[in-house]
Amino acid sequence: MALENPVDIWGGLECTINRVKDAYHDQFEFGGHYKRENDIDLIGSLGIKMLRYPVLWEKHQPVKSGAIDWGFTDRKLTRLKELNIEPIAGLVHHGSGPLHVNFFDGSFEEGVAKYAKAVAERFPWLEYYTPVNEPLTTARFCGLYGHWYPHMADELSFYKILLSECKATVMAMAAIRKINPDAKLVQTEDLGKTYSTPLLQYQADFENERRWASYELLCGTLTPDKVMYRQMLAVGIPESELQYFLANNCRPHVAGFNYYITSERYLDEKLNTYPNQYHGGNGIHAYADIEIVKAATELEWGPDKLLNEAWGRLGLPMAITECHLHSTREEQMRWFHEMWETVNRLKAEGLDIRAITVWAIFGLHGWNQLVTEPYGDYEPGVFNLSSGYPRPTALARLIRVLTKRKVYYHPVLETEGWWKRGDRLQYSFDNILPLKNIKHIPKCQPVLIIGKSGTLGNAFSIVCDERNIHHFLLSREDVDITDSETVEQIIEDYNPWAIINATGYVDVAAAEDDREACFRSNYEGPGVLAAQCAKHAIKLLTFSSGLVFDGAKQLPYVESDAVSPLNVYGESKARGEEVVLANNPNSLVVRTCNFFGPWDDSSFVAKTITDLKEGRTVVAASDVFVSPTYVPDLIHISLDLMLDNENGVYHVASTGRITWAELAFKIAEMTGLDASLIKPTPLKQMNLKVRMPKSNVLQSEKGVKLPTLESALRHYVDVTGNSYLGNIMAV
Repeated sequence: MALENPVDIWGGLECTINRVKDAYHDQFEFGGHYKRENDIDLIGSLGIKMLRYPVLWEKHQPVKSGAIDWGFTDRKLTRLKELNIEPIAGLVHHGSGPLHVNFFDGSFEEGVAKYAKAVAERFPWLEYYTPVNEPLTTARFCGLYGHWYPHMADELSFYKILLSECKATVMAMAAIRKINPDAKLVQTEDLGKTYSTPLLQYQADFENERRWASYELLCGTLTPDKVMYRQMLAVGIPESELQYFLANNCRPHVAGFNYYITSERYLDEKLNTYPNQYHGGNGIHAYADIEIVKAATELEWGPDKLLNEAWGRLGLPMAITECHLHSTREEQMRWFHEMWETVNRLKAEGLDIRAITVWAIFGLHGWNQLVTEPYGDYEPGVFNLSSGYPRPTALARLIRVLTKRKVYYHPVLETEGWWKRGDRLQYSFDNILPLKNIKHIPKCQPVLIIGKSGTLGNAFSIVCDERNIHHFLLSREDVDITDSETVEQIIEDYNPWAIINATGYVDVAAAEDDREACFRSNYEGPGVLAAQCAKHAIKLLTFSSGLVFDGAKQLPYVESDAVSPLNVYGESKARGEEVVLANNPNSLVVRTCNFFGPWDDSSFVAKTITDLKEGRTVVAASDVFVSPTYVPDLIHISLDLMLDNENGVYHVASTGRITWAELAFKIAEMTGLDASLIKPTPLKQMNLKVRMPKSNVLQSEKGVKLPTLESALRHYVDVTGNSYLGNIMAV
């Protein structure tokens, strides 16, 4: 079904080059874009027809008057042209220019204008430009908060930087239009708003005036009667600098707004209600400054409200020029789809909204640290770069459908994102207050989780509740997965879009004497599920084990390594993988090993803690290497892979390599328990009745990377109340 006259979908690449002291942090370097030649073709596969693409000053001309090597950019822009994708050329993205310029002596704006002229001369066919991205936000980070160069933290510096960036935009567009008179300005800025308690309304009012400053400067509408005009004069800005914009305005062709979950803030003087990280003030009052999504308030907020305000204030054609959420896959899908529906509804109501931009097509690095350090945490986008090459996520499928002007459907879109749920984390007088949440059973297709009595099945149910993924948890009594007719009846009854097989024969030692039962659970059952899922076009996720390998390899095992099990259990899992993928190649098989989690008392980690607490000796192999995996991490990654519609075998295990004995000592160290009770023992002296590999360490060559084992263990002991600090406090 086609949509009637929807807004366009643009694309964008996170391309910040910002300066911290004398170091430059380049997102394209972190993400590997400079080294990949097929990125533009991948973007073209999404069906978008307009792309925010950087032609950044700091990259092309880091040295004053240095010769510019256009080679890389020429190839990329030429390919965009061949694919009929219109570039929006960004010249400075959260940057302060090369080393030889600064915001305070005119060199920044003169330099941007000179560089813009060079870009226009080299690419005269470019029509759309963003000379300086988010000038207000950049000025705050550079001049008010001190995060980026020149690391100032005062109001006067903030305004000077803001004026320099806006003047640079005016001068750049003037230089470009001497070469291409039809060049158009697509300006970008954060779509933010501040809310507050009654006491702090004056501060919210001021910040809500300030948010329009960059647009009003560029439009020539920041007149002497405006609050920000008077404020800039009051802190020392010469009036001639403000008058410049009244005489030399540059009205944008499109007002681009970048909207994030953090864009709307709430100010509250009740500091003890909020963690210290949110505390601040203005010299008159101390207050907390927190995302409104986390604050217990009945105030109305959201992008539809803000876009209506922008339309009323500026009267400019608008676009959402960044739309991104760092979260689980279905939340990313919900976030973009909700914004898509919002802008189309507002367009139908009469607002001139041109587009929504899917932002950070290849993800982004280090924004958890405001890109003040190199690399940092990686957030996937439409493509996931974790493997070193772009892998399409569920967002890619969503975008491809919408760019064809068709309706996109997925059952996870029928349940609310975390930012709308009543049980989301909120702050109040009692510190953390969940809003009232009316529990209802969604009507959308569910996920079927089979394995109610096991660790994995229950863990999946818990995490699906957290992620608001509609599901049913079934036991082996509810469905015999080895019976094809029973499985088909269950599919008919529940109509699932996916099935997660968390069942299995798990007793490795007992399997040696119970081969038939082991193979029935680990081979026959998964094979039946795969065949039925293929017949009904249902996604199947099932689990295997690192015990499909013989342990002879010194390095970690990856997905392409040949299987060679040593015992019946390992053989049943290897055969199970084979039959699942033969019956249904679209199945997802996750190999993992030695998992532990807060909902499992039978794991090695849990048993070791219990034994040490009760003074029992812990015998642990000193020469067997493993990669124990934290169950919540395993579940989250597996669900993301399932939503991405990945298939084949994937290794999902904590990053790290450790012996069982070393693991026991690490547990004792973290919990403050008696390590002298641990007895490291060679495998051959443990008199096991089953052959076990000397190495059960997994690693993914497909880009799946879990947190380190150290991180997982710390999380586990904290969540379960077994941390050393917790023990001291209990005493």
